[in-house]
Amino acid sequence: MSASALPYRPHNHDACVHEALSDARRICRDRQARLTPTRERVLELIWQSHKPLGAYDLLGLLAEDGHNAAPPTVYRALDFLLQNGLVHRIASLNAFVGCAHADKHHHGLFLICRVCRNVLELTDPTVSEALTRASTGQAFSAEDITVEVAGLCPACQEQADHD
Repeated sequence: MSASALPYRPHNHDACVHEALSDARRICRDRQARLTPTRERVLELIWQSHKPLGAYDLLGLLAEDGHNAAPPTVYRALDFLLQNGLVHRIASLNAFVGCAHADKHHHGLFLICRVCRNVLELTDPTVSEALTRASTGQAFSAEDITVEVAGLCPACQEQADHD
């Protein structure tokens, strides 16, 4: 996602979702991973939101679509999407967001607005490198690094200033 296409800035949301789904299809095809219609729909729902969605949020949205999906179906779809790097789990919210850099190995760095719940995935090599250096400096072998920063997005800051 480009810097101008942040979830709290105006952007062509349909193009954003379309690009994410096209990337997911290509990535799965290249990896010979099966992106089933249910998995793709779960990914689409996540991307349409820009806000983290939990499994039961997704179950409700699928039901609105007429899907008769059970919780295990949604959890299996989420597991597939996680394993293929197409979504991230936001642990503090027990919810999922689309990965803006699905075709690249990277650390999850997230800004989470505590008011509107929008999430922005950052790509900052200096932060990733610093975390890796700090881990290595402690003789710790980091297998996965995820950083979640809670705060206020620009729109919620502006709203707070007016309250």
